[in-house]
Amino acid sequence: MKSGNGSGSLRRTIARLGLMGCAVGSPAFAAMACERGESGQSAAAEPPPAATSHAADFVLPEGAVGITTAPARSAELPDYLDITARIQVDPTRVVRVYAPVSGRLLSVEVRPAEYVQRGQVLATLASADLAQARAAYRQAQADAQVKQRALERSRVLYENHVIALRDYEQAQADALSAAAVLESARARLELLRADPDSASDQLSVRAPRSGVVIDLSAAPGEFAKSLDNANPLCVIADLSEVWAVGDVYEKDVAGIHVGAPAAVTATAYPGETRHGNVTAIGSALDTTTRTLKVRVVLANPGLRLKPDMFAMIRAVRAVRIAVVVPDAAVLREGSSAFVYVQQVPGHFVRRAVVLGRDTDHQLEVLSGLTAGDSVVVDGAELLRAAAGPS
Repeated sequence: MKSGNGSGSLRRTIARLGLMGCAVGSPAFAAMACERGESGQSAAAEPPPAATSHAADFVLPEGAVGITTAPARSAELPDYLDITARIQVDPTRVVRVYAPVSGRLLSVEVRPAEYVQRGQVLATLASADLAQARAAYRQAQADAQVKQRALERSRVLYENHVIALRDYEQAQADALSAAAVLESARARLELLRADPDSASDQLSVRAPRSGVVIDLSAAPGEFAKSLDNANPLCVIADLSEVWAVGDVYEKDVAGIHVGAPAAVTATAYPGETRHGNVTAIGSALDTTTRTLKVRVVLANPGLRLKPDMFAMIRAVRAVRIAVVVPDAAVLREGSSAFVYVQQVPGHFVRRAVVLGRDTDHQLEVLSGLTAGDSVVVDGAELLRAAAGPS
């Protein structure tokens, strides 16, 4: 009875191979079935071989096509640490623009989210301080001219022994003092970027650098104070380079270090990954959340990353050696997984495996295979159909 059951199972497997060969156009499977079919009676009469065919262990005829094998290989797999983060502006690239003098705002030329160039006019105001600065410059200019002429007269008189050396030295000191006052008045106007020869009391406030206006707190008609004001006219940020700042938990700090490669994906752009390195790890632990700040500097072409966007930092924590196979080589039945391993040409064995991570169409095998095992990577479904239910 046992022999008869083995022969019946073998005939059913051969029949399935024949049907499968016709369905998928595999000459090898069809040829094997025809060969077995022609000698069906004799096959039934022959005694079973020493090792009976089993669903997990069977042989294909020589020259079978549709089956491709490749060795399982060792590969370096990185272990990642995922860190929630926000996009932030580099503080050294942020400029708060204040009115250099007090005055009434006549116009505001920019709006939030606009990109401005360095030197572009941001606002115009009328200022009595500017008028006073121009008056001080003209007064210093006139005084310097008078003192310079007095010095020339003193020089002539001293050379002709009309005045004493002390008087000549005093004239020199007066001329130098007047020149210093004039230079100070000129520097004041240059700081305000005001034309010394103009009589207007209007001053144009210009952008000190190129960037995006991220905040605007001024409106025409308002009275703008000078640098002692707490609120700037506007805030300009250079967003060509931004930070991704995340919080890493205390238990994960040992697995991350400065210089580690990191990939950042913004929630707004799930299909875009930007690459950088961990540039800094905070030195002060947040006692409430038990986290440290981690920073990754990112280039921002097109200024698509905006401040306060949510993002995810994936940093490399460690790299380990693992056995990997193509995902097409792995078959699944319920919660279990298995592969077909070729022991010798044409002889295949089903082997259960425990899987790890899936990376780039490669599956990590935690147990069940060793590097170099010849695994079926194409046609594994054909073998499962030929083997029948496990």
